[in-house]
Amino acid sequence: MTNWAWLKPELDRLHEQRLFRRVREVTSLPEAWCLVEGRRLRNFAGNDYLNLSHDPRVIEAACVAAQEAGTGSTASALVCGRTPWHAALETQLAQFKGEEAAILFPTGYAANLGTLAALAGTEDIVLCDRLNHASLVDGCRLSGAKFRVYRHDDLAGLEAQLHKATGFRRRLIVTDSVFSMDGDVAPLPELCALAERFDALLIVDEAHATGVFGTDGHGIAEAQGVAGRVSVSIGTLSKALGGLGGFVAGSTDLIDYLRNHARPQMFSTALPPAQCAAASAALRIIQAEPERRQLLLKGSARLAQSLRDAGLNLGGQPAGPIIPVLLNDPAKALAVARELESAGYLVAAIRPPTVPQGTSRLRITLTTATAGASSQALAGQLLPMNLA
Repeated sequence: MTNWAWLKPELDRLHEQRLFRRVREVTSLPEAWCLVEGRRLRNFAGNDYLNLSHDPRVIEAACVAAQEAGTGSTASALVCGRTPWHAALETQLAQFKGEEAAILFPTGYAANLGTLAALAGTEDIVLCDRLNHASLVDGCRLSGAKFRVYRHDDLAGLEAQLHKATGFRRRLIVTDSVFSMDGDVAPLPELCALAERFDALLIVDEAHATGVFGTDGHGIAEAQGVAGRVSVSIGTLSKALGGLGGFVAGSTDLIDYLRNHARPQMFSTALPPAQCAAASAALRIIQAEPERRQLLLKGSARLAQSLRDAGLNLGGQPAGPIIPVLLNDPAKALAVARELESAGYLVAAIRPPTVPQGTSRLRITLTTATAGASSQALAGQLLPMNLA
């Protein structure tokens, strides 16, 4: 019989440090409401930035595809799981990103893991922003490449590392475009210039930017005018598109290479056709209704300024719907989140190891439904708490 006695002290340690995670039952409702164990709260914790997960057009598209194709794709894309819905979505994503082709993954996490492990190996070096999402960090480590960390607020340090990175087959610079726990934005023009100067690949995950930033919602690369200079553009269907899945857009050769080397894509059952149909409908709405992201970004900027004016520590310079309020102590973050919940607001308390020690925080996320009066009401709850 397996001896699991060592688990109890580990769990006790998490409790003592206020780092234990408890899973709760949450039901998502339209217009950024949710039920948390039966209690109705305003949702400032999710990433459904454009409120498309409950859009009737998106739901109808998913229902029609499920009626026609069933609930699952039955196999990996390379076997028999790539249906007409998958093919249509990949074409649509390629056109949306202005690339030759695109490839779908089961999740955004799988897209990052699979792409980085396919493009880098033991003969290479990857330079990874210290604030990158865990999936990018894990992909870099899984690749077996030499792993180095840089700070996007210290590009001179990155340049120095690139100078030293000689004798490698390939050099990769890996970054989120919007950092998921800080809300600030990567300096893509400067990173593009460094990548071009040192003949490096620039891998950009636009997970939190797709549908939100840029004139046409293509992401930070579009907003900063460097879309054609990014080597590999990764995205997700699970944030602004309101569904599930990840994708990579790029040249035909790149996509063909990933189809033959990205193991999470090769050996995972493909997305259900209904998810592909939903994402296709969401993309059409994103392109047809730019006012959604305009409202979101305007409301996000207003809330961030209100909190900053009140002396709250937002860390860096959040530029969109992710607004952190740094509280440093995990117990304090939990206590404030509980107080907000008692007032009717669901706000995530983020603690290590998700963020570095000493940077526990509230992570406020806005949507088009909460970017107006609801966000100001939330600020009205926060400001009297003396969190500065």
